[in-house]
Amino acid sequence: MTDLDKVKEISPFGGLKGGVVIINYGAGNIQSIKFAIQRLGYEAILSDDVDVIKSADKVIFPGVGEASSAMKKLKATGLDVLIPTLKQPVLGICLGMQLMCNYCEEGDTQGLAIFDCDVVKFNNNEKVPQIGWNQIENLKSDLFKGIKEKEYMYLVHSFYVPLNDEAIAITDYGIKYASALQEQNFYGVQFHPEKSSKAGEQILKNFLEL
Repeated sequence: MTDLDKVKEISPFGGLKGGVVIINYGAGNIQSIKFAIQRLGYEAILSDDVDVIKSADKVIFPGVGEASSAMKKLKATGLDVLIPTLKQPVLGICLGMQLMCNYCEEGDTQGLAIFDCDVVKFNNNEKVPQIGWNQIENLKSDLFKGIKEKEYMYLVHSFYVPLNDEAIAITDYGIKYASALQEQNFYGVQFHPEKSSKAGEQILKNFLEL
């Protein structure tokens, strides 16, 4: 069975016709995301195939690592061209969200320009990188259905997105910054929902049910 056959299978829960694809471009711990989705009763496949990604009902764009090297991997497979054209719900996680912005200071990296904002390095008195649990607030999207204000999420990052009109969640780490973004069918979260206990699983569930 090919990747394309797999993604066309109906999910056991939620009735997703095209299934869930996690973009596999060699950046980050994507298995933990796959396992989190499976715990919710959905099947997800890992793929860098353009046709497979285009055929999915939901796309997750993860990332852990350095921005410029991750962008090079996207360009090597043409995913930098594909991702901004996707019409189904897309969720960028951590570096995935940052790469969806216009520009990232890390590695002087031009992003995918899905979100009209830049990514800058923390330059305050707090320890960098930010590692551990922090709160999200000012929640503005169906992505956060059932999530209470000031819920804790798990974060690991040295760069952040300043507050902007596309912010759908805010976190305070010495300064207030955008910890989640939305532009039409594109969503991004700076935190790791797959590592954020029941609340994180609820956010993944909400995304899969959009």
